[in-house]
Amino acid sequence: MAVEISDSPLLLVTGGSRGIGAATALAAACAGYDVALTYVANQAAAEKVADEIRALGRRAVIIKADMGVESDIEKMFAEVDAAGGLKAVVYNSAVTGENSTLADARNETLREVVEVNLLGALMVGREAVKRLSTKHGGRGGSIVFISSRASDYGSAGEYVWYAASKGGVDSLTIGLAREVAREGVRVNAVSPGPIATDMHRPGRLEAAIERFPFGRAGTPDEVAEAVMFLLSEKASFTSGAILNVSGAA
Repeated sequence: MAVEISDSPLLLVTGGSRGIGAATALAAACAGYDVALTYVANQAAAEKVADEIRALGRRAVIIKADMGVESDIEKMFAEVDAAGGLKAVVYNSAVTGENSTLADARNETLREVVEVNLLGALMVGREAVKRLSTKHGGRGGSIVFISSRASDYGSAGEYVWYAASKGGVDSLTIGLAREVAREGVRVNAVSPGPIATDMHRPGRLEAAIERFPFGRAGTPDEVAEAVMFLLSEKASFTSGAILNVSGAA
């Protein structure tokens, strides 16, 4: 089936079928973007988000792709290229792996987390630059990585490998922003703290809320608003920033 072409700017959101990714996809549609969103397993959730985007009068492209698989990333960008109009990319894909100390962690857990959270971000960032950078024939644009306050907390006793992968995302944000600063591409990150999504194991968020300065978890919509600010012209001189959305946590 032929891919619908539009003159509207296209935003690619990886992991766009739920949580922060879904909220970002819908916020982008409200702001006038067409949206390409990826999912790994839950096609029904992705279709639901796409239907909501279309109800807002915007185009939605759904792509099944695992950001831990290089060939899936290549396929994803081929579909984005066919859709045309890429203006911005939000890398939202992440996994935590099983909870444990590092000493008890399985190699498979460490590998999966680094491949999805960091290597995937590097590869998607690379491919995004090839399409957005004026040096490579693009018209400029914006990249936002979803990091995590875990990069500062360290997540000891839970998943230090997840925190370490997000520390890598922070470094990627700063370095890539400087690398493409004169190529019309801005690169930033949003670093959420405790957000009410299904990423948490049962009971974890509820048990921790009393320790949070705000006394509550944040919402995916609150993170999405920060992402949309960084994508917007209101942030035209903002690049290399890591914006904490964490309720002071």
